[in-house]
Amino acid sequence: MPIAAAGRNICLNLAEMPENWCIFALPAWQSVPFCALPHRSFWTLQPLRVYPPGNPAGAADANLTIERFDMTMLANLAPIPELYVSYDSAQKLKVEAANLKSHDLTPRQICDLELLMNGGFNPLKGFLSEEDYDNVVENMRLADGTLWPIPITLDVSEEFAEGLEIGEDIALRDQEGVILATMTVTDRWTPDKSREAEKVFGADDVAHPAVNYLHHTAGKVYLGGPVVGIQQPIHYDFRARRDTPNELRAFFRKLGWRRIVAFQTRNPLHRAHQELTFRAAREAQANLLIHPVVGMTKPGDVDHFTRVRCYEAVLDKYPAATTTMSLLNLAMRMAGPREAVWHGIIRRNHGCTHFIVGRDHAGPGKNSAGEDFYGPYDAQDLFRQYQDEIGIEMVDFKQMVYVQERAQYEPADEIADRENVTILNISGTELRRRLREGLEIPEWFSFPEVVEELRRRFPPRSKQGFTVFFTGFSGSGKSTIANALMIKLMEMGDRPVTLLDGDIVRKNLSSELGFSKEHRDLNIRRIGYVASEITKNGGIAICAPIAPYAATRRAVREEIEQYGAFVEVHVATSLEECERRDRKGLYKLAREGKIKEFTGISDPYDVPENPELRVDTEGVDVDTCAHQVLLKLESMGLIAGSR
Repeated sequence: MPIAAAGRNICLNLAEMPENWCIFALPAWQSVPFCALPHRSFWTLQPLRVYPPGNPAGAADANLTIERFDMTMLANLAPIPELYVSYDSAQKLKVEAANLKSHDLTPRQICDLELLMNGGFNPLKGFLSEEDYDNVVENMRLADGTLWPIPITLDVSEEFAEGLEIGEDIALRDQEGVILATMTVTDRWTPDKSREAEKVFGADDVAHPAVNYLHHTAGKVYLGGPVVGIQQPIHYDFRARRDTPNELRAFFRKLGWRRIVAFQTRNPLHRAHQELTFRAAREAQANLLIHPVVGMTKPGDVDHFTRVRCYEAVLDKYPAATTTMSLLNLAMRMAGPREAVWHGIIRRNHGCTHFIVGRDHAGPGKNSAGEDFYGPYDAQDLFRQYQDEIGIEMVDFKQMVYVQERAQYEPADEIADRENVTILNISGTELRRRLREGLEIPEWFSFPEVVEELRRRFPPRSKQGFTVFFTGFSGSGKSTIANALMIKLMEMGDRPVTLLDGDIVRKNLSSELGFSKEHRDLNIRRIGYVASEITKNGGIAICAPIAPYAATRRAVREEIEQYGAFVEVHVATSLEECERRDRKGLYKLAREGKIKEFTGISDPYDVPENPELRVDTEGVDVDTCAHQVLLKLESMGLIAGSR
């Protein structure tokens, strides 16, 4: 390679440099290796150490001596391509984007776009084309054969898609209207979502959170095309802990880290996790990157604010010289084996050489039949098949358990069956029960700082916010029972109570909406959003809409259960009785055809299959019904006791 030395800098004849090579321009007197590396491959080079002879500080402008020495430099130390344009180009694009059609990105799409733009999803240059999508779904590969296991698509509504032309540029904006990127639409298609669910997630079962999202949240049309990055999504939280792939690679270069093992987590760190990561770092002879996901995880997971505070509390229990933490804004799909391979590719892009894959990696829990979606070590088996192609080595571990007699954690498979030892373990379900009921959490299981943080976030159920969600036909008695319940809960006085009655919400929040299926869904989702905010802030929300559609009720439940309990009460008064009462004369008008899409007459009502409580107001007074609800709340630990 043509190199000339002059003064205190290295001069390269760039005209003779091979294409695709990255140049590290470092001051020579720092005795830091100066090298060029090709993208996307592992090379062994002989970089140069350059220093002024007799003057390591570089004070003199003497000619430099070039000393050649052997060193293995891996591609994980070289920058990777990003999709961002220069600042000047970005400013120009922002002006031009004012004339483009805009798509407001969903939270999941923002996560995907960020990792597309910063290189976390390298080698992707945008959202998948239809050909790439089909190959990924069927074969875990892009159309050119590159390994890629998870479809990254831009899902939009049919209305938005119909107004687009192939080749048209669109502006991609966050939920506040800030432009993040532009995209050239090269493909537009309606996917077979059932096929996608079967191939990618192993089952077309809405008990899987990603399949549920696919069928009930994602748009019906997919767009594909290259992306031009204008600016990063704005994060106001934990900024010092957020790094792009190239920022992490630069950090590793600065510290001289060449072997880095990444630990992916979406849960708080307990003592078992610490022992697992210690063992993994020793086994790989590598430095440790704790790389938790703070984008979208499984519904019901501990929120990332609480988790990051837990991570910060535990981080000082790791050796500072060999451990670091960085937050990953990834939208997980909980795709088990495929997701493990995906996570490996993402960690390779972030500069890691090793990746920990544990038991049930990225597992979504139970399916509709009550069985696990994936085997406990399916993810390890699939990762092992592809680790050479990924370019990252797996560090696999079985379940870690606590051995009481030895007062330490050990992998379950290393404990001989003949050993007469006491094995202790606390499941996630048991931990939540102990938090909910205010029970002791033993010190062998977790750190006091973590337990304190979790207790602050998850007080006993009797002090948490919750939502009571009444559903039933018009005239079934929902509002009457809800009002009686509100008064009884206000008598107790330990938490603020808010009633979101169907008629009141229609008047104050949804006055512009009609009664089409789309508008009914939107009305219920508005109620759900308000109820989730009340629940999150420790209050009690009582909702009393008709809410005829099961999918919408399920979505509201998932939103609220992130913050507290969701108690569905089906007021099961028969349609005949409701029509007999007909206090508002609505059934009569519906029978005469004067009201269209009326629930029970000209529009269906999905009867709840497994509500927390079912009550019937026929022949039963309101006070008795309200008392039934109070007893249910008491049995669930949500109130201290009915009065």
